Amino acid sequence: MIKAVLFDMDGTLIDTEKYYRICWPKAMAHFGYEMSDEQALSMRSLGQPFAPAHLKEMFADENLDYPAIRAYRKELMEEYLAKNGIEIKRGAIELLNFLKEKKIRRAVATATDMERTERYLKQIGLYPYFDEIISATMVEHGKPAPDIYTFACAQLGLAPEECLAVEDSPNGVMSACQAGCQVAMVPDQTQPDDELKKKLTICANTLDKLKILFS
Repeated sequence: MIKAVLFDMDGTLIDTEKYYRICWPKAMAHFGYEMSDEQALSMRSLGQPFAPAHLKEMFADENLDYPAIRAYRKELMEEYLAKNGIEIKRGAIELLNFLKEKKIRRAVATATDMERTERYLKQIGLYPYFDEIISATMVEHGKPAPDIYTFACAQLGLAPEECLAVEDSPNGVMSACQAGCQVAMVPDQTQPDDELKKKLTICANTLDKLKILFS
């Protein structure tokens, strides 16, 4: 029985992954690197220490200044969000209200830092829906390591198998699977391959479709 739902944020609750897809290549270009769309997509939900290692490996450059590039990418993201606003993903509010009525606990488990996570959720009115907000900055290893989901389950006082993780990206799915959670995927920028589908409890095109798991 599912007692809690743990949501990824970017690309799952809010429609921001499309901006990461733009901002990563722009930030890399600013520092003299040419990043393909496929390479940008591979960075989704990738946390510490995996993101800097992955970037250095992709560009075969051990001296690549990840902190500087990431800081510039964050600046670009803030500009895009200030200009375009933050959109809530389709079906999110319907699902959150449904879970609240069912008294199923709700948490966020995101690779984004706590300051921006809280600011974004408050800005769009989703913050009050959650019992716990877990940022990757609170654990040693980010996604795709299981740390963030293991920690989120512990914070809720539940076993991983009692929790459903909701993710949009392969790295997020891997993180939740390794933690032992049930996993729902609502794909955002790319569809799951056959191997990834085997790890899923359900794959749906919008968040509200996940209500079927509780009926």
